[in-house]
Amino acid sequence: MVTIREISKMDAEALLQLRRQLDAETSFMLLEPDERTAVVEDEYIRIAEILQKENQRIFAAEQDKKLVGYLSAIGGGFRRNRHSAYIVIGILQAFVGQGIGAKLFTAMEHWARQQGLHRLELTVMVHNERGVNLYQKMGFEIEGRKRDSLCVDGRYIDEYSMAKLL
Repeated sequence: MVTIREISKMDAEALLQLRRQLDAETSFMLLEPDERTAVVEDEYIRIAEILQKENQRIFAAEQDKKLVGYLSAIGGGFRRNRHSAYIVIGILQAFVGQGIGAKLFTAMEHWARQQGLHRLELTVMVHNERGVNLYQKMGFEIEGRKRDSLCVDGRYIDEYSMAKLL
């Protein structure tokens, strides 16, 4: 059974391993497999910094003491954008389609409302139908299309900008 919880500093190594695995197994993440240069100490520091901020969190999906997915919500650092958080989600392919994404979003939204956040936003490759469907199911709307936003395997890819107001 998968449980959803907030990340802790002690998860640094597991989160870094999860991110590296996601980079390798899907082209829907931003980084390519050889681009992630962080080491465990970097991840530990990054998590510690996030946990100190009221408008930033990482939520983990865990099964049998192994991280199988995560969702990060990174709030703005200035008065004018502090109410807004940028979302990144990744779930191992073996666990996709099991409702984990919806559980991560539900936990994050509950936390976001408690923190007084007003806007959640993300980007998604337009051909990532599963992702787009999940985000729409969770109440996100397409606000625009970023043409040739990314270059993946030598091809330019459009992204949707999506957001949800709380």
